[in-house]
Amino acid sequence: MAMSSLHTFTAAGIDGQDVDLAAYAGQVVLVVNTASQCGFTPQYKGLQELHDAYSSQGFAVLGFPCDQFGHQEPGEDAEIAGFCERNFGVTFPLFSKVEVNGDGAHPLYRWMRSEKGGLLGSKIKWNFTKYLVGKDGQVISRYSPTTKPEKIEGDIAKALKA
Repeated sequence: MAMSSLHTFTAAGIDGQDVDLAAYAGQVVLVVNTASQCGFTPQYKGLQELHDAYSSQGFAVLGFPCDQFGHQEPGEDAEIAGFCERNFGVTFPLFSKVEVNGDGAHPLYRWMRSEKGGLLGSKIKWNFTKYLVGKDGQVISRYSPTTKPEKIEGDIAKALKA
C-alpha cells in the first residue's frame, strides 16, 4: 500500500522509542534533516524560535539527524540530543539518526522526496533541507539548506490558517 501522508509513518525518537507520526495529524509540521557539525547548524536556533512561536497554534518542528553529508553528525543519539539542548536549547522533537538518500533512506524521506523535488531532482543535497507539511499530512513546500528558518515563517502562518 502506498504511503500517502506524514501521518502514515512511524520513526524512532532520539530516545529509541517508536513515534507514530499520526500524533501530528491536524498540525503543521516542519521536517528538517539536521547535523551538529554543519555550517548551517546555527539554524537550530531559528528552528527552536519557530517552534516556540507557533507550537501553541498547532505547529511542530521535527528534527532528523543525518550523517550522510560530510560526516557532520558522527555522534550517537544521546550525544546529539545533549548537543542540541546545551547549545541551542532545543525542545522540539528530535528523532534517531536516519539516512535521507539512497537505499537506506527512511521511508518518510523517500515519500517526501517523491512529493517535492529540489535542484538535484528528488535527492537531498545537504543538511537542513526542510519540508513544510500541512495539517492534512501533505507536503506543501521544500526549502533548501540555505533557507533560514525565519524566511519560512510566513508560509507556516499561512498553513496554520488553512
